[in-house]
Amino acid sequence: MILLLPAALAACDRQSPPKEQANAALAGEVPATSGEATGGATKKEGAFDYRLDRSKAGAPAPDFAFQDPGGGEKTLQDFAGKPILVNLWATWCAPCIAEMPTLDRIAAAYGPKSLAVLTISQDNQGLKAAKPFFAKHDLPHLKAWADPENQLGFHYATGLLPTTVIYDAQGKEMVRVIGAMDWEGPEAKALIDAAMAS
Repeated sequence: MILLLPAALAACDRQSPPKEQANAALAGEVPATSGEATGGATKKEGAFDYRLDRSKAGAPAPDFAFQDPGGGEKTLQDFAGKPILVNLWATWCAPCIAEMPTLDRIAAAYGPKSLAVLTISQDNQGLKAAKPFFAKHDLPHLKAWADPENQLGFHYATGLLPTTVIYDAQGKEMVRVIGAMDWEGPEAKALIDAAMAS
């Protein structure tokens, strides 16, 4: 129980966003953490604090619709045939924002190799919150996706943001990263490389 307390405090509580969900400022980059969490423990160093959950490995991707950057609808099945990194975040979540620059660089490095990096906002205002965030910040390889109904968040049921789920090319879940991770660190690289080899 004591080991879970730091994770709960460091990550954003999905159930308690500020009433106005004001856009948070883009945080500076922070040192990476490494090593897999075991036994429910978390890894923490700087602003990156996360644990890995493989308990749902092999489960198919959900088929909930979410908003694409143009205001249309997509599902994870629209990305079939390639590995997918689904990052649930919100504009008011400081740990979410801290990992965004590393996600942008991962999208730049792996996107041409067919990794879909989807940063799906859980803000209740949907694209009205997500699009201004991306317009304001230099994240050229990420797009504003939104799930204002929080269907994906309720499906994954971690209770924390950010939550990232990696799917293999067959649409099967590989791992969940609960909390913020340095996506350029060695552990993240191993997770992404495993998905790319699927």
